[in-house]
Amino acid sequence: MFGVCRPSSILVAALLLGACAGAPVQTMSDTRQTLSAAEAAGAAVKSPSSYTQAVEELRRAEDELKRGDYREASRRAESAHRDALQALRDAQGGETRAQ
Repeated sequence: MFGVCRPSSILVAALLLGACAGAPVQTMSDTRQTLSAAEAAGAAVKSPSSYTQAVEELRRAEDELKRGDYREASRRAESAHRDALQALRDAQGGETRAQ
């Protein structure tokens, strides 16, 4: 009973491992959308430090993605998203808005 792997168990394990090692496509998409909203809100002028940091970190994430380093790309994309959210909040006068 314990020595036999069912095909469904193998499929679930493969999907879970693939999700861990996959490209951070959704995080990068979310970051781009947040950066667009921040730019529209004037973050480049009202919060230049956070906005610039987000743009640069997203560029680095894209570079890592091209190299195939998904773990580093994910880390940088998450960092870029945090910075983009801060830039958006600052541009909106401190208001918090879910993205």
